[in-house]
Amino acid sequence: MEVIKPDPQPVFDFADHPDYSEFALAANTGRRQPLAGFDADYTDIVDYIVRCTHKIWEEKAIGLIYTHYAHNVTVHTSSGTMYGREAMVVNTIQRIAMYAERRAYADDVIWSGNERDGFYTSHRVASVGTNTGYSPFGPPTGRKVFRWGIADCFVVGNKIVEEWLAHDGITEVRQMGHDPLELAKNSVWPGNPHTFGEIDRLPTGQQAPDFLTVPPAEDPQAFISAILHNLWNARLVNMVREHFAPGHLAFLPDSRKLYGHGDYENFVITLMASFPDLALTIGHQCVQGSEERGYRVATRFTLQGTHEGYGPYGAPTGRRVFLMCMSHHIIQGGKITQEWTLFDEFVLLKQLHGRMES
Repeated sequence: MEVIKPDPQPVFDFADHPDYSEFALAANTGRRQPLAGFDADYTDIVDYIVRCTHKIWEEKAIGLIYTHYAHNVTVHTSSGTMYGREAMVVNTIQRIAMYAERRAYADDVIWSGNERDGFYTSHRVASVGTNTGYSPFGPPTGRKVFRWGIADCFVVGNKIVEEWLAHDGITEVRQMGHDPLELAKNSVWPGNPHTFGEIDRLPTGQQAPDFLTVPPAEDPQAFISAILHNLWNARLVNMVREHFAPGHLAFLPDSRKLYGHGDYENFVITLMASFPDLALTIGHQCVQGSEERGYRVATRFTLQGTHEGYGPYGAPTGRRVFLMCMSHHIIQGGKITQEWTLFDEFVLLKQLHGRMES
């Protein structure tokens, strides 16, 4: 697992920018942190991520992809991997054509790194738009769509060289007026691009899974990492009541908004019941904040499992699933008080019910 520790005294905190107008006013006012190789109008790494996204998607300066993405950029999603800058241009044009009035609202950017080693950013966005154009699902429906997404980017010298994406795909499809399950059944799934071996969740033989000691929340990355491992891999669902605040609020796929311990425990157990060998693997973490103000932790991870149980995804299909997942957790007073956890549940349905290519 790659972990980049935060700078000892972060130059930037997202709370310094209450809305987009603050970013616009800050443009060309000088650097707030060293940014070797970046365009002169950007003041810091958060300003770069928020405003280049705004320029490309809302101002429709799509050609800026050529100056803001590496020519051989790699983009990872639950559907597979996209290679190259030109593929990014095509994908962006097609997405913009679906939603003529799309607006993206930056909700947070959690970051780490520096100009020498590169920056890692985790950008949470709320997107609103009306389906006025053709999509892979058919002609426009005229329906309004609101969904969450998180984009993790590795940035060096004004260029995104690698990106990881997770969004609430099932909400998008449903709000467009389509039945996600029917669309999934009528789709062609090319087969999981990842090799199918044993899911590495448990030790070999008769050994028990590792139970990690959860450190104090003053080490927020290790705190979240240990909780996620114990909760999902060791099946210690008691982690919820032990380390989540009683008023914990969770934003989850399919527009779920869960309060407190009971509903969240049910979400975890239901997913485990559907995929009994479900395993979580952390890929990257970064953190912002302090003990006084609270910590914001971004975690990118994957979920793998075999559909061998009954649940919200239908009768067991025996198929393996692979999901790119991202979480943003807020820690206050030693407890997790709020989180956004995203994976593309529509892609999950396609992996389970789509027609396999022969």
